[in-house]
Amino acid sequence: MPLKFTVRAVDHTIDAALRDKVDNKTKPIGSLGRLEEIAIRIGAIQKTLSPTISNPHILIFAGDHGAAAAGISVYPSDVSWQMVENYLAGGAGANVFSRQHGLAMVVIDAGIAHDFGVRDGLVNAKVAPTGTRNYLVEPAMTRAQCETAFLRGAQFAREAVARGCNVMGLGEKGIGNTGSSSLITHLLTGVPLTECVGRGTGLNDADLARKRRLMQQALDRAKLPADADVMTILTEFGGFEIVMMVGAYLAAAEAGVTILSDGVIATSALLAASRIEPNVLDYVIFTHHSAESGHAAQLRALGADPLVDLGLRLGEGTGAMVVYPLIASSVLLINEMATFDSAGVCRGIR
Repeated sequence: MPLKFTVRAVDHTIDAALRDKVDNKTKPIGSLGRLEEIAIRIGAIQKTLSPTISNPHILIFAGDHGAAAAGISVYPSDVSWQMVENYLAGGAGANVFSRQHGLAMVVIDAGIAHDFGVRDGLVNAKVAPTGTRNYLVEPAMTRAQCETAFLRGAQFAREAVARGCNVMGLGEKGIGNTGSSSLITHLLTGVPLTECVGRGTGLNDADLARKRRLMQQALDRAKLPADADVMTILTEFGGFEIVMMVGAYLAAAEAGVTILSDGVIATSALLAASRIEPNVLDYVIFTHHSAESGHAAQLRALGADPLVDLGLRLGEGTGAMVVYPLIASSVLLINEMATFDSAGVCRGIR
């Protein structure tokens, strides 16, 4: 399967007609603010004056990181597989919000260091049975593993599209993956490493300083050139779950799916995807501003203005999930709100 994607820029010739339709609803012009913008955005993506939401999905990719053994998180690596069990039992925040909003949630084992056996609700897509290697001392994965993860992520997005999905968010689980995301963000944006490395699962000041030293150690070990390509960066520092998200973003955009962004780890994957194919950003609605350090730098680099700032930093696709009702509301307003003519309501005099 080729690594190349064809992501076409969204054609905005329909925007004027969409704006006219929104402006003729029974409300003052612009009074529904960014909901109107979203409606027009989705209409342009779908090339229709009557956009719809069909079988919305959240894909959660889970993977372990070899560098976690160095203590870059306050939680042990075992929490990764324990949280996957929590997903399967229906008890995680992601389960709660997906149930609340009727979102199909798919949990994908990209490389958790645990044998789950055959389980309902879990897709076994392990690239390596023990997760990535320790990027503090060697590349996180081989180039072949990176390409395998990339293509598998794309395939999962395509399978969701085949089930009728036209709105998709991506989430992740993996102890230590904020370290990977900080290295990827630093290398793709040029933002100082200290601004990209955050507290993750709740590091104190001393542990945060240590984490930053370890991330610098990883950079010093790899000695990547300033113009290193995305796949090289992902091979050195990525997680299997992050690389799968990169492929999934590209495949979703290629299929014309509206993409809902999430937090700092998912956005590091989106940043990587946008460096491979910039048009992917035409399909993204930035849902929220994470409280995790590094997300602000990512959003600046992507020119993004997220819809809300709730101080979230859980990941797992939860930011996309809790903002999803706003996306649904925008589609309802353009399709179901009466017009001045249909409702017999007098327009303003200006």
